[in-house]
Amino acid sequence: MIVSINPKPSLSEFKSLMARTDILLNEDALKRPEYYITRGGNPLEDDVKCALEECSKGTPFENTIEKVSGQKFPDIVAAKFYGVEVKSTKENHWTSTGSSIMETTRLSDVERIYMTFGKLGGNPVEFMSKPYEECLYGIAVTHMPRYLIDMRLHKGETIFDKIGIPYDELRKMDNPIAPVSKYYRSRLKPGESLWWAGDSADETVSATVKLWRNVLPEEKRRYTVYGCVNFPEVFGGDYDRYALWLTSQGVVDSHIRDQFSAGGQELMRMPDGSEIRFPGVFRRVKNNIDYFIHLVSMKDRPVLEEKLPIRGDELKRRILIWSDAVSRSSTVDYNISMDALSMLFFRTSYANIKESLKVSGPN
Repeated sequence: MIVSINPKPSLSEFKSLMARTDILLNEDALKRPEYYITRGGNPLEDDVKCALEECSKGTPFENTIEKVSGQKFPDIVAAKFYGVEVKSTKENHWTSTGSSIMETTRLSDVERIYMTFGKLGGNPVEFMSKPYEECLYGIAVTHMPRYLIDMRLHKGETIFDKIGIPYDELRKMDNPIAPVSKYYRSRLKPGESLWWAGDSADETVSATVKLWRNVLPEEKRRYTVYGCVNFPEVFGGDYDRYALWLTSQGVVDSHIRDQFSAGGQELMRMPDGSEIRFPGVFRRVKNNIDYFIHLVSMKDRPVLEEKLPIRGDELKRRILIWSDAVSRSSTVDYNISMDALSMLFFRTSYANIKESLKVSGPN
C-alpha cells in the first residue's frame, strides 16, 4: 500500500498519475513480457509501486508512495488519501475475483481507490487502471462475499448500478451484505435459493456442509418440523423448496422424502370419534405438537430462533392458515384434512373453530 505525508492532492491529479502509470507499465510489459508473466500477487504489487514512484516525480505524490504491509485494503496508498488495489490474472481476459464487500481491513484515511489490473496472459501483457467502483459487476462467495471484477464494464453495468446504492454508501453500511442479498434474492428463478445469505435478510447460514446421517437426532427433529411449518407443500410430496433451505443450513439429505414419509401411515382422529389413515408426514406434526406450535407462534417464523411468541386467537388463526395450506397440498380430501388438523390442535371440528374465531374460509 501507499501512504502519504503531504497535503491532499486533487482527484484530477491522482487520475493523471494513474494514467501515466498505466502507460509506463504497458510500455515496460511490451519490452519484458516474460518478466511480467511470472508476476502476480505481492511481486506485482511491488512492480506497480515502482511504476507509481517513477510517475509521481515532480508531482504532489512524490515521496508519498508506500506499499502497506499486512492484509490491508487497498494494497497501495498515495498521499494518504488515495489508494491502489492491485489485481491480476494469468489468463487472457480482464476478469477476476476481487476483495471482500465488507472492507473490514480498509485503511481509514483512504477515500478514493483505483484498481490496477494486470492481464498477464495472452499477447500482449497489458495493464489497466480504473476507479475501483467502476469495475465491480457482481458478487461471488468463497469464505465470504467478494466482488467480481471486470475491467471492461461500461457505464451503468456495475453491481452498484444494479442494486441502486452508490459504492461509497454501501461500503459505509453496518451490513452491506443485506442490500446485495436482497438484489440477488429478487432475481431468483423457481427452484433456486440464495444459499449463502439464507431466505431472509437477517438469516444466518452455515459455513460448513454435512450429510443428514451425521446430524444429531434432536437437530433432525427440529429441521423436519421447521420444514412442516414453513414448507406446507411437503405434505403433498414436494420437497424442492425445503431441500434448498436445508442445504443453506449446511445439511445435504439425498433421501429427503424419508424425513417426512418414513414409517408408514398415521391414524388421525376425526370429530365423530373415528380414525382415518393419513400420510406419514402428519405424524411429524402430531408427535412434535408442542415444538410445532412454538415455531408457528414465532413472529415472522424465524429459523430456529427465540423471539416473543404470539398467543390466543392470533395463534389459532395462524394455525388455521397453515392447516389450509397443508390441506390444499395434501392428497387427503380438503375437508377431512381440515377436520383432522382442527381436532389435533383444538379438539373440535373445523366448522366449530372457524365459527368461534369468526373467520371465513373454504367450505
